[in-house]
Amino acid sequence: MRQITWLLLLVLTPISLASQAVEVVSHPDLGIDSLSKHKARNIFSMRTHIWPNGDPIKVFVLNDDSDLHKQFSKHRLGIFPYKLRRVWDRYLFSGTGQVPTTVASEEEMIKAISSTKGAIGYANKGNVNVHIIEIR
Repeated sequence: MRQITWLLLLVLTPISLASQAVEVVSHPDLGIDSLSKHKARNIFSMRTHIWPNGDPIKVFVLNDDSDLHKQFSKHRLGIFPYKLRRVWDRYLFSGTGQVPTTVASEEEMIKAISSTKGAIGYANKGNVNVHIIEIR
């Protein structure tokens, strides 16, 4: 029984650490310190377009193949990356909504977020150049 407990601990630890390795980040002037997982999912799936203060939301993401994008989607939003892509493609091809802005690197995302009012995205934990939003 003890071996099974240790085995479960070893298997589940990377999942827990991966979810903590990616942070939701925003423009420093946004003024929001936390979001529910549901609200974050609505923002990143482009269903919510306006912040409570009236500013438009500008979403930045990495390419679908990026490991950071996959970790963020699965562990912070609780949705598979291909499902996010399916939602975005539906908006794009039907002309009924907008899609997030895709950037080439984490550095480019941080630069874009820090210079765009109302911007939100994600980055590896420990990046202190932008405001971190807690997902609860």
